[in-house]
Amino acid sequence: MASLPDDTLRRILVQIQQRAVESKRALQITQQTITPKERERRILQLTIDELKGLDPGVNTYKGVGKMFVMTPRVEMEKELKSQEKELTDDITSLNKKMKFLEKQFVEAQSQLNDIFHNARSNQ
Repeated sequence: MASLPDDTLRRILVQIQQRAVESKRALQITQQTITPKERERRILQLTIDELKGLDPGVNTYKGVGKMFVMTPRVEMEKELKSQEKELTDDITSLNKKMKFLEKQFVEAQSQLNDIFHNARSNQ
């Protein structure tokens, strides 16, 4: 590292710092996206559990805008399970993205630490 000109070293440091900052920001956004999706999935799970406890002949209603429409219980359950699966898939992909971003951030931090450690030991 000591053989690199100061200007080149400075550019490399800036690039690594930018990558670390961008990774950290994307990581926070991803975490903020996961939280409401998990909450919504939990609500859907609770609703599905409540529907399972009802008699098959009970009328169920789903909200459509400002009104409610009667929907067969089986259809309502199927729709809620579909929404739950979609949310679960979204959360899974966001968790994978989060792991990648965490790894990217840790690598950038490690590179910065290595550069500063080498710079100190060369002085």
